[in-house]
Amino acid sequence: MTKFSVPKMSCGHCKSAIENAIKAADGGAHMDFDMAKREVTVSSDVEAGILISSINAGGYEAQVI
Repeated sequence: MTKFSVPKMSCGHCKSAIENAIKAADGGAHMDFDMAKREVTVSSDVEAGILISSINAGGYEAQVI
């Protein structure tokens, strides 16, 4: 499980875009979103760097926390 900070995530549209980006990298990934903290916890077999690249491609900056 990896936790990411996504500072510009603020609404349902953001959540959907990030979810779609992660699912593109790993269709079996499980995600938990904390909108108040702007954090996403991802359970995936894909390494964090690839997930960050996917989130970035979806239009959001992310970093592992």
